[in-house]
Amino acid sequence: MTTYLAEPSQPYAAEPVLSLRDVTKVYRNGSLEVAALRGVTVDVQPGEYVAVMGPSGSGKSTLMHIIGCLDVPTAGSYHLAGEDVSSMSENELADVRNRSIGFVFQQFNLLASMTAASNVALPLAYAGVSRAQRRERAEASLGRVGLADRVGHRPGELSGGQQQRVAVARALVTEPALVLADEPTGNLDSTSTADVLDLFDELHEAGRTVVLITHEHDVAARAGRIVRLRDGMVTDDSPQAVAAVGVRS
Repeated sequence: MTTYLAEPSQPYAAEPVLSLRDVTKVYRNGSLEVAALRGVTVDVQPGEYVAVMGPSGSGKSTLMHIIGCLDVPTAGSYHLAGEDVSSMSENELADVRNRSIGFVFQQFNLLASMTAASNVALPLAYAGVSRAQRRERAEASLGRVGLADRVGHRPGELSGGQQQRVAVARALVTEPALVLADEPTGNLDSTSTADVLDLFDELHEAGRTVVLITHEHDVAARAGRIVRLRDGMVTDDSPQAVAAVGVRS
C-alpha cells in the first residue's frame, strides 16, 4: 500500500502526550451515584499506538470523553501535551480540543453539503486561520491520506472508507498532539475497514500518537499496546507484537 503520510512537522516533547493519574468519574442523579471510572492511571508516550478495549459498561466511553476533553474527571489529574486539563472551563477545554486533539468518529461526522476540502478545513476556521491557508492546508492533508483527487467531492459521492479518510485528514490538519479514534471502523465493510486500519498503521509509522477506542479484537490487534477496562478500572495494560498480526501489502 502506498504511504502518503509524512513525518509530523512539529516534534513532540519527551513527556507523555497524555497522562492520567488516579482518575475517577462519578455520575450523580439525585441520591444515586454511579462510578464510571475508578482510579484509572495511564500514560501514553509520543508516537505510541494504543487501543482501549472493554465490554459494555466498562468505562471506555467515559475514558474517551475525558481523554478527548469532552468531560473532566471527578477526581484525579489529566495532563494533555503538558497541560493540566483536569479542571478547565468548557471554553478552555474547547480550545485545547481544537489545538491538541484530532478526532475520528464512527459516524464520520462530515457535513453533507460541504466538499471534502471544506470539511477538512473546519477546525482551521475555528482556529482563525485565513481562508487561503485553510484551503492550502486542507488540500495538503487530503493528499496525505490519498485523496488529492477527491478534494471537491461531497460525502455522498465518496465510499465509506473514503469518508473515513476525509475524517482522518480533518483530524490531522491542525497537527494535533493526539489522534483519538472512537470505533472508527464500526460503520465500515470489511474492505473499507482494512483500508482504514492500514491508514492508522501509516499514522503510527509516521510518528503520530494514536489512541483508538474499540470493542473489536481484530481492530485492537493492530495497535502496539492494549489497555483493557472492566468496571471502570484498568485490568490489563500490555504491549503486543504487532508484527505478528497479518501482512500489509
